[in-house]
Amino acid sequence: MHDASQTLLQFSSHSRFKEHILHTAFGQIYVVESGNPASIQSLLLIHGNSSSSRVWHHILSSSVLTYDYRILAFDLPGHGLSDNAPDPQRTYTMHGYAECAIDVANQLAVDEFVVLGWSLGGHIAIEMMPLVKSSPTVTLKGVMLVGTPPSLGFEQTSLGFFKESKSPHMKLTSQEHFTEEDAYNYAHEATGSPFEEWQLAAALRTDGRARKQMFSAFTAGFGVDQVKVVEEEHNLLLGVVNGATEPFVNLDYLDGLHWGRLWEGRCLRLDGLGHAPFWENPAQFESILENFLKCCERKIY
Repeated sequence: MHDASQTLLQFSSHSRFKEHILHTAFGQIYVVESGNPASIQSLLLIHGNSSSSRVWHHILSSSVLTYDYRILAFDLPGHGLSDNAPDPQRTYTMHGYAECAIDVANQLAVDEFVVLGWSLGGHIAIEMMPLVKSSPTVTLKGVMLVGTPPSLGFEQTSLGFFKESKSPHMKLTSQEHFTEEDAYNYAHEATGSPFEEWQLAAALRTDGRARKQMFSAFTAGFGVDQVKVVEEEHNLLLGVVNGATEPFVNLDYLDGLHWGRLWEGRCLRLDGLGHAPFWENPAQFESILENFLKCCERKIY
């Protein structure tokens, strides 16, 4: 990665953020942290395909959320300031990413946490759910999904995501090599407005093998049955929040699932927002996220 991209992706100019480089089996992983280090309540943020932890800037900077919570975000292997995976076939899958996320939590002594997963990050969060159940070291309190249709295999993903006719840039999700135009088109549709230079840098920096391998493994059915996981989970609170003008995900598909323990009893749709509502309207999303976190603490719907 060239120096200009590295500068665009880093957080070090923000004095309230603490940065870590963790050594893992998936390569060196970059983590950024903010909030209350003494809090036992943590929020783990997992970004989407061809993005980086930088997309969580507003949440990491929130004076409301950082007062009560310890907030961590990391760059997935092959993304942002993290290394490319030393073993792409193992790492660039939902399961590999989920194992990496749990390793991050363990290394930073995160005992109890809520996960907010966006797009690919949401699929990783679902993959984490059965893994955490068998973990003696970490406890998952809740999961919020944004831009994520639980699915596995070609048939389910075809139902959960819009086809190319409705989302002209959907094909870029699995494309190994990006031109600058490809990177701009994908990043712009994924994150919406405001569009900043780092978003293009993040898409260009991403290891193209991560897109290709992840999508290939997912559509081939490698990983947990995500629909079964969310429908049979009755203890963990699940929040589903999407922009009403979501360009990639079939929101009617989400409404048709039989969620085990769905926050608010429904999938929320935010008017006028797209695939990344937390980026497009930070104030509105912060209020929703704060309410969800409080419900996770009190173990209520």
